[in-house]
Formats: sequence, structure tokens, C-alpha cells
Amino acid sequence: MGIATIEELVRASALLTTDQSRTSLISILVEQAQDISKSEIGALYAYPVNNLNQNTLKLVYKRGKYNIPQSFSLESDLIKFMEDCGEALIVHSKEDLFFQQSLLDEEMSSAIVLPLNTARRKIGILIMNSKKNNFYGKNRLNFLDAFTKLSGGMVHNVELFQEVKQKLKEIEDLQRYQESIFSSMTNLLITTDKNSNIHYFNQAAAERLGLTQKNIDKDMSNFFSKSLNKKILTEIKSTENSHNEILGLEGIYSRENSEMDFSLNVSPLKSRMGKHEGLTLLFTDQSKEQELKQKANLAVEERRIVKDMFSRYMSADVLRNLMESPELVQLGGSKKDATVFFADIRGYTSFSEGKEPEYIIEILNEYFSEAVEIVIKYNGYIDKFIGDCIMAAWGVPVVNPDKDAISGVGCAIEIQELVKSKTRKFFQGKASHLQGWNWNA
Repeated sequence: MGIATIEELVRASALLTTDQSRTSLISILVEQAQDISKSEIGALYAYPVNNLNQNTLKLVYKRGKYNIPQSFSLESDLIKFMEDCGEALIVHSKEDLFFQQSLLDEEMSSAIVLPLNTARRKIGILIMNSKKNNFYGKNRLNFLDAFTKLSGGMVHNVELFQEVKQKLKEIEDLQRYQESIFSSMTNLLITTDKNSNIHYFNQAAAERLGLTQKNIDKDMSNFFSKSLNKKILTEIKSTENSHNEILGLEGIYSRENSEMDFSLNVSPLKSRMGKHEGLTLLFTDQSKEQELKQKANLAVEERRIVKDMFSRYMSADVLRNLMESPELVQLGGSKKDATVFFADIRGYTSFSEGKEPEYIIEILNEYFSEAVEIVIKYNGYIDKFIGDCIMAAWGVPVVNPDKDAISGVGCAIEIQELVKSKTRKFFQGKASHLQGWNWNA
């Protein structure tokens, strides 16, 4: 093939960490896959996301000068086969009897088709073409397969990040909605007809104002004559005559054994033709404000659930900052004083030479899974993985100038002790000689 599979895989995977948008990750996948494999055509066809009636995979990104199909039917033999097997498919020449659809232009002679999936769903298929027969051998297959799987994982992380942001927005919307519902539940609603007789009242009005079914179709002014002062009654009457809304009337509603401090909004009811149909009286029991605030705290519990869901992906300080001020945590970053930590495995380059990409990825994942827990323990923020290197930061976005540097160094020492430990669970077998690592902070 003429490419250094491990080195190119590490370099290409590092590019995947430079951008955090789904579109950009797809473009990096197609471009790097074509460049490194030296293919003539690279194309990604995506499954429908929101339109459940769409029965095709549409072309979302292509590389190459050729005119290629804009879509594939979900019922085509190629797509059905890819969904059934879930593995890479290679067509070596035009003489192959099956899956000639994978040759996207008449000048192409061989093709490789790879599924792009996340842990939760299918994203699409990556198709590479070459003019040469038997172009996609073992090396190209191993590289493209490993790189596509890495890309699927990165897309999954981006979708998770967007999911967190969307969930936070939904929680904030829910909190506002709950506050509105609680407000409606404590408000006392009465409507009258065009003759000023009581037409309707809700349960809250019945309980607080002493209304019963016997008051329906009875004169409103007579009912309120002993409970409201004359000024309030005059204002209500003026609305009947002027058909203008009055907001924020305040007073005391008096009953035999109790009083209620209230605020009152009076609004005219009109038909579609603008004809006067009666009034709406909305009393707010202002003595219930504290109770309302306590009920609104129920929304805080929803926020706690989200925090529990995503606490394993970032430090507690970063998560709390995201929950309280999501607008401060934005892709693209901002200028801050921070402690930045780089750690790469000593001897990794020579060790990885000649090894299969899948084996190298398994070794790195075992090590990263434990090292990341230590970074989070020290309130660090995982910025990215660059091959065998972990890049973490303190002071982003939560700044603690007295502790950031100390936390970074403490984290480095604990990871180094973990790597040297005889009881470590990673770097086993052929990787057991990886005893130390280089770090900079």
C-alpha cells in the first residue's frame, strides 16, 4: 500500500479532535480516508435523521472530480447487505458479479464500502473507489476500518455534547413551565356573563373565596359586596362599561374567619365579532408566594438528574458551571489563564510499529479509562486525546488560581505512580514493558 498504517491512523484521528461539529467530522473522515488510501473517489451517504418517510441514503459529502449518484435506496442490495453484515465490503474488479453499485463512476474498477455507526444508531456508509483492480488490500482495509470506527465514536461524543446542551435547555424550559403551572393552580379564576352574573369559577376560587354552585348565575356584585371594598367594586364595574383591561388592582378579601391579600386583573371577554360577553377576574393570592417558590424547586431535582447522568464525562466543577451558566461553555473557547497537562507513553512509538490498529486501540483504551478517572478526580477537564497523549486542563472554564497548577501536578504524579504500579490492569502481555511516560504541565 505504501502507507505507515499506525502513524497515519494516529495523525488522522488527531484531526478528528480539532472540531466539534458533526459536519466537520464527516468532512475530515472523507478527506483523510481518500488522501491516505490514495483513492480517486471518497463519498459518505447518510441515513435520514428526522424524516422517517425518507427511504434513501443521501450523499452528504464527496471528494473527487467525478459525478456520482446522489442517493442510494434503502431497498438496494448494497444497503441491505451492509445492514445485515455490519462489516466492510470490498469489490476487487468490474468482473465481480455482485455489488457493482459500489463503483460510483464507470471509470472505477474497485471499491470498499464501510459502515459508519455510533453506539446508538447508524449514521451512513463510506464508499471509496479506485481505477485500479484489487486496490483495497489488507493494509488499506485495516486503516479504513479502524479510522471509520474512530470517527463513529467521535460523532457519538459530539451528539452526546449536543444532547447535554439540549437537555439543559429543556430543563430550563420545564422549570419555567412548572412555575407557570403552579401559578395557574394558585390563581383564583372567575368569569361572568354579559349580565354580570357569575358564570364559572375554578376550584382554587371556590376554596379561597367561598364560592359554591349556588352562586352560579347569581349577581357578582352582590356576592362581593361584603368582601371587597367599594373602590375595587367600582373599578370592576368600570371595566364592564369601558371594555378596557385593568391590571394589578390590590386589596384585602375579607371573609368571616380569614383575610386574603390579593392582586386582581380584570379583563373583558369578547366574541369573535367584538361583542361584550362578560369579564374574567383573576385573583392572585399573594400570601401564597412563598409556597409557590417552594413548589418551583421541584424543577431543581430535574437538574440534579442531568448532573448525575453526565458527571462521569467531566469534573464536578466543569459540570456545575455548565449547568448554571451553559452560555459560558461554548465550542471555540475563550482566552483564560490555565494549567495545561500533556502526557504521552514512553516507548509507545517503537512499541506500536508493526502492530495492528485494533490491538493498539485496545491497549490505549485500557490505559485511558483509568487515567481519565484520575484527571476528573483532580477536577481536570479532558480536552482531547492525541494518539497516545492525554491533553487535560485546569482553569477551563472554572478558574481557581490557587489550586489549578497544584491539581495538575498532583494528577500527573498519581498517574505516573499508577503506570509504575505492579498491580496495574493495563499494559499487559506485549505491552508490559511500557513502564513510564513523559509529561509536561
